Parts: sequence; structure tokens; C-alpha cells
Amino acid sequence: MAQIFAYIAHKNGVVDDTAAELAVAAKKIDASAQVTAIVTGSGATLDAACQGAAKAYAQVWKINKPELAYPNAEVVRKLLKNIVPASSIVLVAHDTFGMDLGPGLSIKMDAAYASDVVGIDGADGSTLKIVRQEFAGMAHAHMTVNAAKGAVLTLRPGSFQAGDAAGGAGAVTDKSGDAGDLGAKRKFLQVVEAETGDVDITKSDVLVSIGRGIEDQENIGLAEDLAKAMGAVVSCSRPIVDAKWLEKARQVGTSGKTVKPKVYMALGISGSFQHLGGIKGSPFIVAVNKNPKAPIFQVADVGIVENILEFIPAMTEKVSG
Repeated sequence: MAQIFAYIAHKNGVVDDTAAELAVAAKKIDASAQVTAIVTGSGATLDAACQGAAKAYAQVWKINKPELAYPNAEVVRKLLKNIVPASSIVLVAHDTFGMDLGPGLSIKMDAAYASDVVGIDGADGSTLKIVRQEFAGMAHAHMTVNAAKGAVLTLRPGSFQAGDAAGGAGAVTDKSGDAGDLGAKRKFLQVVEAETGDVDITKSDVLVSIGRGIEDQENIGLAEDLAKAMGAVVSCSRPIVDAKWLEKARQVGTSGKTVKPKVYMALGISGSFQHLGGIKGSPFIVAVNKNPKAPIFQVADVGIVENILEFIPAMTEKVSG
């Protein structure tokens, strides 16, 4: 099997939870492979990020360049084309950055491409056996990818659960000298932070999150009563914000906030990958949805098929009593 590389996302020196998940996915492709993590950036926090990656990877390549101070997909595509050997397999998290990076990278590498992968059934020679979801998660598609010339896979966050990292022993190698030309037409200007709002859902250990199943703005009070009884905070999925029923600061997902609660109660939320991409840290997930085929049940620790407008008052009464 080809060499396997994982592009590692990080912020302020802390690697993203997907770093360990990519390592688990790589072992499903080839259990004997020595997977190499690629960590890019510029400045003092890069060393800390590399040490974080070394907890899950035996080999870490560090690339320190001013052009990489902010993760610009156009620049990273050039970098990976320059440093990754031909016919390699590159794993990237399927988030907004990964969706920007992956397709173009596969073209530059003349490699196969598969997006939003939720499972890997192994490999047979140069053929990878992967699983994707179709029809908003209602069906699983088992597919094969011909990786004879390499492959780029974007993996859905949360699909490859990782245990505690054992390492700290991974070797960090500075590959900055091999970066080559990183000139790009797209230039980073600034980071515009989203408004915090009256509540910071990223700080809460328990979230009561509502989706379309709440049906009407007037019913949000039911979720607020339950959250109060549980000592929790109310959050939501994107449709609630689009309807202007709750402020953007309460949205969980790739286009909202990234949260790491201990308990996440998903009420009337279908469980799209955009929403699940905002949930990190392997919380205990309780999902309540009247659709038994809702994708959220595939990641839930406890799943309850019920109308949330009947469930929430009953749950509030039990908790309060």
C-alpha cells in the first residue's frame, strides 16, 4: 500500500480533534503503515502543534513558512504537491477547509478523490473500500477507490472515534526547506470573529440543542425550561437561526460554533454532517427525533424515537421532580 499522510488542523498551538481521527482512519487503510502527519503554519505556536500531533503519529513533518500563517487552501495545495511523494494517500478532515482543499489537490496529484467518507472497510492492493452516506444520511454507499496513482480522502469528523493518544514519542522533522514556491492569487486579509451573543455555548458542559422538530418559535420556551432544569444552555442547528428564532451565536455546526460539551442533547435535529462537524470531544449524545432513520441516531449514545414536543415537557417534569 502507498504511503499515507494526514493534514493536521490546529489553532493557537492546539491540534484539532480530527488529528487523532485521521490516524485511526489511516490504520483502517493499512494497519502496518507508518502514517506521517503534516503540520503547517508560522510562528511560536507551530512547535506546540507539532508536539500535539506527535501524540498520535510516529512521524510529523513541520513546515514553517510565512505564507502558511493562515490555512489558505490554494497555498496548502501547492505545498502538498511539492512535498508529498507521488502515488501517496492524503487524508484531510471534511470541514469547510477540507472541502476547499481536497478536490483541487487530487487534480494536482493526478490522484483519485473521495469526499465525506464515514467508513473504511480496508484495502485490497491499490483498491480502497470506503463508505459514504447518501440521501442526507438515509443510506450508506459502499464504494471502491482506485488508488494506483494515489488518493485524496476527506473524512467526516466524528466518524472515526479515537481513544486516548498514547504517544509523545513521535519524531518531528522540519521540512520547511522542501516547501518550494507557495505564491498564490488568493490572499488572507483578516479574521472576522463571530459575535459572542448573550451566551457562549462553547463554554457549556451540557447543551440542549433544538432543530426543525421544534416546529414553531413559541415552542422554544419548552427547550429553555428543560435546559434550566438540567443546568444546561440552549443551542440549535442552522434552520433555527435561518428562521431568526435564535441568534447566530447559538448555532452549532461548521457554519456556526464548535462545541465540546460533556453531554449533548439533540432535539428534533436530523444530524447533517455540517451540524455534527461542530461537535468535538466525543460527548455523550442523546438524540430525540420522530424519524427513526435520522442520521443523528448513527452517532448517538442514546436514541429515542419520539415527537420532541411530547418528549420535552415529560423530560422537564422528570428532571425537575
